[in-house]
This record gives sequence, structure tokens and C-alpha cells, in this order.
Amino acid sequence: MTAEDLDAVVALEASLQAVPWSRGNFADSLAAGHEMRVLRLGGDLVGFFALTSIVDEAHLLVIGVDRRHQRHGHGARLMQQVIATARTGGAVRLLLEVRAANTQAIAFYQSLGFAQIGVRRGYYPAVAGREDALVFEIGLR
Repeated sequence: MTAEDLDAVVALEASLQAVPWSRGNFADSLAAGHEMRVLRLGGDLVGFFALTSIVDEAHLLVIGVDRRHQRHGHGARLMQQVIATARTGGAVRLLLEVRAANTQAIAFYQSLGFAQIGVRRGYYPAVAGREDALVFEIGLR
């Protein structure tokens, strides 16, 4: 992902989330040097992710796939890249949070071998108040 991708990434994120990451969130992640990638099909941006690492732990900050391209293996492809990138960076485990109500994403992460290890109460802003996040991890060794 580059600064030139930000408009398309922000638009895609806004189409996926009721309370999306802002342009500033994505720009800050780029400036911080987080691992950020996009997935293109025929020139169209259809997916993205942002990943950060601290010592031997990686944290998936955000991931998204265009709804028109979901259930075609693109999310799995992105997650394979996330895992490979985390391993290359020396991470021994990968963490992520997911909205407690996002049953489709929860099932997806579980199908990849992620296991729930906790709950962050009121973690996500929601249209009305706050929403819990489920914390998932997968070992990378």
C-alpha cells in the first residue's frame, strides 16, 4: 500500500464498516511503517490489510475484502500474506480483534486456526455506544 492507494482503501473500508478507519488512521499507519498491503484484481483494489509487530508478536490492525469479491478465497489469500509477513518479521504469534457481532469474520478466523483468547469490553466505537471485541490468536511456529 502506498499513499496513492489511500483514497481507494478508505472508500473500500467505508463500504465494509459502520464505523470505518479514517483516512488519517491509514495515513498514520503508513507513516509509522506498518506492513500494509493491497490486493488488486485486474487493476481494481479489492482488499487490503495493515499489520504491526512488536518484538515477537504481530497484530493485525485491519483487513478488508470488497463484498463483491468475498467468498472467493481472497480473504484467505490476504491472511496467508499476513501470516507470512508476521513470520518473516520474527513473530511467534499473531493477534487480532474482531467485533463480537461479526459472526462471519469470527467463523473465517476460526477456519484458519485462530482461537479466541479474550474479550475487550467496549473496545469498538459503534453507531450507538460501544461494542465488545473478541481477541483471537494463532501461533506462528
